[in-house]
Amino acid sequence: MPANILIVDDSGTMRGMIKRTLRISGLDIGEVYEAANGIEALAQMHDHRVSVVLLDINMPVMNGIRLLQRMHDDARLRDVPVVIASTEGSEPRIQELLAAGARGFIRKPFRPEQLRDVILPLIGARAMEPSPPAPVVDDTTF
Repeated sequence: MPANILIVDDSGTMRGMIKRTLRISGLDIGEVYEAANGIEALAQMHDHRVSVVLLDINMPVMNGIRLLQRMHDDARLRDVPVVIASTEGSEPRIQELLAAGARGFIRKPFRPEQLRDVILPLIGARAMEPSPPAPVVDDTTF
């Protein structure tokens, strides 16, 4: 069954890049929802079934840590796997996020296969057969 993904990042540009990266990652992706902060993310999870949340840490209104806490306190959301996607990446910070309930961490920028490798174990599904590679315009990672 395709996995529904929620991307939570205050940058619309970054959400778009992550969405494109998901589409070419080889994962069996269903719907991809977006939220600009934790409050919007909670609303999206109220309205849609989400398989995995890709979460930025630093956002206005409600940051990633607070969203993790709110999800942990909600019986309906506490088992939804959360992967932190951030430029922040010190080992103590990563450990803090994992202790707060995150199930994985990926440092921005990342390549499609890195995203696939961190999400695949969480969705309990197999990757789709890779489609033929698209022509390379440039080698910039997302």
